[in-house]
Amino acid sequence: MTAIYLASRSPRRRELLTQLGIEHEVLLPPPAAGPDEPQLPGEPAADYVRRTAREKALLGAETMRLRQLEERPLLAADTTVILDGEVLGKPVDRADAVRILQKLSGTEHAVHTAVAMVCRGQLYEDVSITQVRFRILSQRDIERYCDTGEPFDKAGAYGIQGLGGVFVQHISGSFTGVMGLPLYETSRLLARAGILLP
Repeated sequence: MTAIYLASRSPRRRELLTQLGIEHEVLLPPPAAGPDEPQLPGEPAADYVRRTAREKALLGAETMRLRQLEERPLLAADTTVILDGEVLGKPVDRADAVRILQKLSGTEHAVHTAVAMVCRGQLYEDVSITQVRFRILSQRDIERYCDTGEPFDKAGAYGIQGLGGVFVQHISGSFTGVMGLPLYETSRLLARAGILLP
């Protein structure tokens, strides 16, 4: 089986790749000078998440080439929470986390996780879309959750695999997609690129 590069520092993505039995190494490009993963003016949220994953994969492949590293398949992913067409990304601070969780309270939102892989000069892409319904959250629920620190590095300000899971009333789609790396779509992508699972 081929070892791959993962263009992500997310421990959840590493955990899920390990669950698939995929040997991997993190490869991060130099940090960008501008804002992190900006949405283009007028860009639909569903297009934004696919473009971001694609750009991460292509930038990772370029980093591999510039550093003259051993050529391996490179996997990237991007997770976006979408409510009424609005992208709810990672909160910039506590007030932003509170704002996002207030918006999600009692609503159904979509979680899009796009995966992209560069392998032998070819780009492979897939996307997972999951509907998630939150129960109504009290201000106390939100404040106590923010006190844990869990919301601050997660799209939509919650982690379904952590304490944020208690807010989830119903899910239709991929649990691992909401975590950040949909196992079904990722395994399908690996197979398309000729990488066999154990």
